[in-house]
Amino acid sequence: MKICKAVVLSVMCTLTSGTAWAQTATVPLDPVNSALDPQSPFAVLYLPRNAPAPVDQVGPTAWTHAYGNPQHNAAFPVAASAPAWIREGVRWNFPEARAWPLSNPHPYGEKVDSIKEALPVQTQFYGNALGVSVVKGVVYAESDDMFAYAVNARTGKLIWRTSPVANTLMGNPLVVGTHVYLSAGSVSFNFANVMKYAKHPAQAGRGKDISYNGIFCLDRTNGKLLWSFKTAGDAMPTPAYADHSLFISTGDGNIYRIRSADGRKVWRTHVGGIANMSSPIVWKGKVYVSMSVIPGLYALNVRTGKVLWKGEIPGAVNTGMGDVPPAVADGIVVMDSVANPRMIGGKPTMTTLVRAFDARDGKVRWTDDMGRGPRVPAFKGGVPMIHDHMVYVGSPVTSTYEAIDLHTGKVAWTWHVPNPGPAGAGRGAPTYYDHTLYISTGPDIYAIDPKNGKMIHQYKVGGRFGIVNPTIVGGTIYLGNSWDWINAVPVHDVNPQFNAHPS
Repeated sequence: MKICKAVVLSVMCTLTSGTAWAQTATVPLDPVNSALDPQSPFAVLYLPRNAPAPVDQVGPTAWTHAYGNPQHNAAFPVAASAPAWIREGVRWNFPEARAWPLSNPHPYGEKVDSIKEALPVQTQFYGNALGVSVVKGVVYAESDDMFAYAVNARTGKLIWRTSPVANTLMGNPLVVGTHVYLSAGSVSFNFANVMKYAKHPAQAGRGKDISYNGIFCLDRTNGKLLWSFKTAGDAMPTPAYADHSLFISTGDGNIYRIRSADGRKVWRTHVGGIANMSSPIVWKGKVYVSMSVIPGLYALNVRTGKVLWKGEIPGAVNTGMGDVPPAVADGIVVMDSVANPRMIGGKPTMTTLVRAFDARDGKVRWTDDMGRGPRVPAFKGGVPMIHDHMVYVGSPVTSTYEAIDLHTGKVAWTWHVPNPGPAGAGRGAPTYYDHTLYISTGPDIYAIDPKNGKMIHQYKVGGRFGIVNPTIVGGTIYLGNSWDWINAVPVHDVNPQFNAHPS
């Protein structure tokens, strides 16, 4: 028995060392790192015949942040000499492992959970919570069906599919060089952590003792697992890539810098709280991270991990400041949160506050109140996007989008989402492309005039879009769907005024 205990302790010590964890490149049921049975439902599939031809390897050359970049504007024009298909746009729908019919407006669990709750549950545990990444003619997606996908951007055909861990994948794949980086972690608490949260919120952690959380690095060509970096708390948020490193925030209040080549830890800073879906961003030597439960927006030195300043939003509640990531441009960091809960007519309500901070020292530049509305389930904030000195941000509480001057905080216009549905609308970041704003929310994509907030056109895809931004490359909009699909829609279908062949 003593020998067994010694062996167990030795194994535990080995597994908890950063080096050993980072070198793990095997998965359960695959102890010798051999190919899985191709008939297995979790088999790694690699179909090289479906990879894009060299001439079709167009679009962004890397994907370094959630929503494309620190401004969250996933818009990528292509050259006039690019292939006709990418300039004019393609249309296809790729069914992922648990695809639910796009034409069915009812979520899977509606009869059990009610439609209001079932809608976000399907986003959290079934389909794509975030949008997709597009790099060199390939669409990369993470899904809560536990798979990651690489799909030909032109044809919609599968190149590879892999399930590196038994956990939900709620991020936006990062693609840099020959690697794809995935983040794993669910929204779950076990009973022990619920009790700990009730007594000691600072010690509780989302995702702890639930499943296998962390960052998983894949070979970009075939999806093969190269290494993994395990974390105790969930790693739901998409990491940020900069300086040959990944910056990670987790559900147990930690922020990490790890090497992108092999997953070795560079530093760890504990700030407390829960990361939720707030992905870090890196800008001019600082990493900006937002946490909830213990609410705060933190600026850290990318080299040392030292906290430089902490910003707050007054009255921030629930998962508010951890629901969405900050955006940064022109030396200003923009963050929003649900806040100030109040019972009105026997029903819970809250507001959405948007706040701008000086990126250097965290001083408050302005605060905007988007209005009060009913409390909505899950992902209660809207992801801010910045383009040309304007902030565009939604609020599921009021099912509206606003255009706000980045420097003054003055609201230029407010747009109300038509038919927002029982769970509210307005979670995803808009995309500014060719003088038009594109928004995906509910089952639809909208084209909005950014000058006045007037709707130009509406296009129904079906299913539901969660915290999804339209990724636009050339003439195509690519999206991830809560109904477990990847969608490709020509820009012209959403905006009839779009000109694929400008003079």
